[in-house]
Parts: sequence; structure tokens; C-alpha cells
Amino acid sequence: MGVTVDIFLTSAFGPAVAVAHARAAEQAGMRGVWLAEHHFVAYGQCPSATVLAGHVLAGTRRITVGTAAAVLGSRHPVALGEEAALLHALAGDRFQLGVARGGPWQEIEVLGRGLDHYRRGFAESLEVLLRWLSGAPEAQARGEFHRFGPLAVVPRPATPVRVRVAVTSGETAELAGRLGLPLLLGVHAADAEVAALVDRWAQAADAHGHDPATADHARVRLAYPCATRADGERELRENLPRWLAGIRAAVPVGGAPPARDLDAHVDHLLRVQPVGPPGEVAAALAHSADATGVRRQLCMVEAAGSPEATSDLIAALAALPAAWPVAQASARQAALAVS
Repeated sequence: MGVTVDIFLTSAFGPAVAVAHARAAEQAGMRGVWLAEHHFVAYGQCPSATVLAGHVLAGTRRITVGTAAAVLGSRHPVALGEEAALLHALAGDRFQLGVARGGPWQEIEVLGRGLDHYRRGFAESLEVLLRWLSGAPEAQARGEFHRFGPLAVVPRPATPVRVRVAVTSGETAELAGRLGLPLLLGVHAADAEVAALVDRWAQAADAHGHDPATADHARVRLAYPCATRADGERELRENLPRWLAGIRAAVPVGGAPPARDLDAHVDHLLRVQPVGPPGEVAAALAHSADATGVRRQLCMVEAAGSPEATSDLIAALAALPAAWPVAQASARQAALAVS
């Protein structure tokens, strides 16, 4: 089996630039673009991944457009379900919905249902969303956090809308496995941690009648093909702190923004992500796919540091597949920083 390289966008340079980069990815022959969602921080300038997905879908012809992820902690599952059903009606399976619990940030009180729902209500909200997107004519809820209906589902999906679940914990991986939903895995985890989460997911999926072999899991990556690893590390050490500093503005419920050691953050990413000559990056991605079972890689192209450099990185990543057959043969010898 091969590796699929898609791009991952936070709209760091603004939503209009993100749309242009999505179009560039399609023109380069890439298969997918995935859109992040953030509130009240400069790290990402997209507060609604579904709204931006609709614009990207309208401006492209072929490429898959996914959310990575729409945050259920700050959204009502029926409102998100209606948006997803509408996009599915317009674009079919070109639209892919990824959802996340999110973090304990202030948006869960400003836009969502508060800290208690964040801590205990994610599973219930996810199940409400799945009922809405199942293709059934009506949906209702009789839970602790959601009580309504029955309500007519309009537009009603002709087929169930695919949903992925972002996970950082074994508990959420088990929840996704029980429901048969593939995973969205983060950029911070090394291969061993990713493999453990996938294995925990697979055990839960198998126990509840879902075939683990059919899952199309996805993983956010910082894949950076360049002339040499030293060049790549130098460029990323210059670019990443400026970009990641925007995360510092995220304020938790009831408190000031936590202190973050950006240098340590960058050091960790460089340890666990593939940086270096294109053939070696391709080998590292192939090795990771073999080690974890996750073959869809969502690459954080805005790490390049500017809109122009991001376009260049998209082109470099799109050129990687030609190197994969050779890379796979020597993946374990050439793998870069993906332990």
C-alpha cells in the first residue's frame, strides 16, 4: 500500500491565501486539503472550517476538502450536522468531516456549553452528530446535555456522511473505535505513540463489529523536503517560533494563557518529523506508514514561513510520490527522526 500526502492549513496567512494554497495543491495533483479551526488566536485565522471548506469546494473541481477539525466543544452537534449535510449535498464525498473535542479554552464558554460539557459531553455530542448524518429522516436526543426532537433532518444525506475523530488520548481512540470512526492524529506524537493509539482503536473497533483493516486514518505531519537536513532545521527554527507563538494567546477557562516553551516545542517537532532531502523524507513517511498503519499524511505546509514559500513546499510535497517506490525499499535504513 502507498502513502497519500495531503496538505493541512490553519489559514495562518489569512483565509483567502488558504484558498489559493488549496487550489495550488489541486493543480499540483494532490488529493486532499484539510482545514483547521481556531478561535481568538493568530495561529490560525479560520474560526469555521466548514464555512471555509464550502468556499474551497466551490473553487476546486477534484480535490477532497476536509475539516481537521471542527470543534464540538464550541459547536452544537445539530448545527454542525446541518452544515456538514449541506456540504455533502453539494459536494458528495469530496467533503470530509473531521471533529475534535478541542481544548479547555475560553471559546467553550463563549460559544459552547461550558467546561462540564467539555469534560463529560463529547461522546454524547458525537453520537448526536452521527445520528444527524446517518441518512435517517429524523433525529432526536434524550441525553444529559442534549434533549430535542424528533426533528426532520434537512437536507437529509443520501448516504451517511463520513466522520473522523481527532484523538490525543486512548479513551477517545476507544470511543472512535466503538463507533467505527477513523482517527485524526496530531503532529506532536511520535510513531510509537501513534501506533499505540491505532492499536487501542483497532481493539475497540473489532470488539464492536468494525473491520480495522478498512480504516482510513490520517495524521498531521511536518514533512519538509529541502536540500539538506541542516538547511531544513535552520529554516524551521526560524519560521516555526513566529507561527507557533500565536498559540500563546489561547486562554483556558478561568485563567491566563499558560507559558509555553517554543524552543522546546520546535525541538520536539524536529525530533519526530521528517526533514531533509526529498528521497529521505519520502522514505521516512513510508516507514511511518508501515510502523503505524496510518497512510494518509496531512502536511503542515504553512511551516514554510510565507505564502510564497508555502506554495513552493506544496509543489515539493506533490513531487514526492515518484520517489516512494525506491524509498519504501530502503525506508528503515533512511528513515529520519520518526522514532
